[in-house]
Amino acid sequence: MVWYIMIKTNLFEETGDRKIVQKKGCFSVLEYSHDVSVSMNTAISSYYASKVGVRKRHVIAELDGNAVILQSGLMQWFAGDIDVQVTAKGKTDMLKKMVGSRVTGEASVKPKFSGSGIVVLEPTYKYVLLEDISDWGGALIMDDSLFLACEDSLDMNVSSRSSLSSSVMSGEGQFSTSLSGNGVAAIRCPVPREELIVIELENDALRIDGNFAIAWTPGLQFSVERTVGNIVNSTASGEGTVNVFRGTGKVLMAPACGSIGMAAP
Repeated sequence: MVWYIMIKTNLFEETGDRKIVQKKGCFSVLEYSHDVSVSMNTAISSYYASKVGVRKRHVIAELDGNAVILQSGLMQWFAGDIDVQVTAKGKTDMLKKMVGSRVTGEASVKPKFSGSGIVVLEPTYKYVLLEDISDWGGALIMDDSLFLACEDSLDMNVSSRSSLSSSVMSGEGQFSTSLSGNGVAAIRCPVPREELIVIELENDALRIDGNFAIAWTPGLQFSVERTVGNIVNSTASGEGTVNVFRGTGKVLMAPACGSIGMAAP
């Protein structure tokens, strides 16, 4: 058992069904080897899903006088002497963010949990990356729907794409989350880390046919362009538009799996 203030928990104890598979910064990832919370109708599919890595995972933050920022709506439970606030500068800024969030469907208002205790996120069947932002030269950008949580030592900025049309054509969400500074972030990912492709550019361009980019450095310029020069040739070639990352920096890319920008469980 582990004690937090006046709370005792077996959450971190390894069993035959669950174990901590990652730990970085204040975050841990608890993974279940298989899901036993099933019915007769779903038992078979759940069994085979676990064999290919589709497993239930919890992101856990351990707080000891520090703070974390979560994606809106992802907190499952927390315990201890913890204060919850909204990451907005004031009532006017909060209202703007709340209105924008409702209109766009993006979670631009994110809660901050600070104090001493533990915070547990809702389970996800996606993979989880715990990324130290210093490994990215101190900054990275991702689609906002992939963001799970980060340490409050990081500076966060949620910004819109350059245009609505570019976000629609790219298949990416309309908003991106930019993190900078020193700290760790938890990122939702459709594939395990060992399948990810790392591409480093130096005054060059990367063109991706689909929304497979997980994260990239802010030194790269993102745009949506036709594969072939004009719309007639592009249509005739069978290729439409591609997502282009141009400049000097790094891109973390999944080799397959569409709907990366989709806020799936």
